[in-house]
Amino acid sequence: MIYRRLLKVIAALAMVCFAGVSGYMVIEGWSLFDSLYMTVITIASVGYGETHPLTFGGRFFTIILILCGSATLIYGLSILTAFIVEGELTDILRRRKMIKTISGLAGHFIVCGMSATGRYVIDELKKTGRTFVVIERDPEKIKGLNADGILTVEGDATNDAILQAANIGRAAGLLTTLHADADNLFVVVTARGLNPALKIIAKAMNEESERKLRQVGADRVVMPNFIGGMRMASEMIRPSVVSFLDVMLRSQDATVRVEEINIPAGSPLTWKSLAESGVMDAAGVTLVAVADEQKSYCFNPDRERRLVAGDLLIVMGVVENILKLKARAETA
Repeated sequence: MIYRRLLKVIAALAMVCFAGVSGYMVIEGWSLFDSLYMTVITIASVGYGETHPLTFGGRFFTIILILCGSATLIYGLSILTAFIVEGELTDILRRRKMIKTISGLAGHFIVCGMSATGRYVIDELKKTGRTFVVIERDPEKIKGLNADGILTVEGDATNDAILQAANIGRAAGLLTTLHADADNLFVVVTARGLNPALKIIAKAMNEESERKLRQVGADRVVMPNFIGGMRMASEMIRPSVVSFLDVMLRSQDATVRVEEINIPAGSPLTWKSLAESGVMDAAGVTLVAVADEQKSYCFNPDRERRLVAGDLLIVMGVVENILKLKARAETA
């Protein structure tokens, strides 16, 4: 809105200058440069004096030019003041800084849409210390996310340019939580074309959409209605387990999560036993299982089991402690 007003002011000033130059050339017969000079000092009210003696018609024209030019300048200054006071300039500078930050990301996650589901996705990524970018069309939601220090891209997530603005080429994963299954389907197709190696998680509201999303490239499809039904059944038949999970997920004192830790080639933990690696003795972290490259899980593994490249540790504990162990294990 304010950009349009600024453009109108610039256009009005250009018209006043053009009228002033044309008027002096026609009425006084001055050269282009003299007419331009007289127009500028008249509009700016600097009081340098007349370039050449004016006729009666020239003086009358100058009065009109002063009134029109001064009114346009005053209006322009008010718009510029509003531009600064209302935070538009600050928003532009913040946006440029954010664009630069996003362009430097690698291995981050992209969340498409701040729907009811997306809100919880964003909250979880933030709690667990992940780097992510949110794509959202609603300017008001964008403002709220920015106020929380979250990186955002305003626009339609089905658009190639918007996904590229979120640096999809260097992203590790994408989660699309748009309201309509058709939109999520289109996001998956577009994202897969831009980054074939990207891990994509999509939301679906019905089973037919789940099948189609997998066909076009989604690695995993989550159905909120299915999960909600499972949760209701669990509340009835295994309430203590559900209560434990609620405490784990909603604790305000410490963020407790179940996480996975990869053992890459060159990790300092390779060829060490679980006892020697210190994984089973890490403070605030409990080892639940170890999976090999074939995703064969060994629950409650023996302390003498040796770790090899490609192993995956499933651990539960306080996020901060897990991240410390993760940094130690995944440093090649």
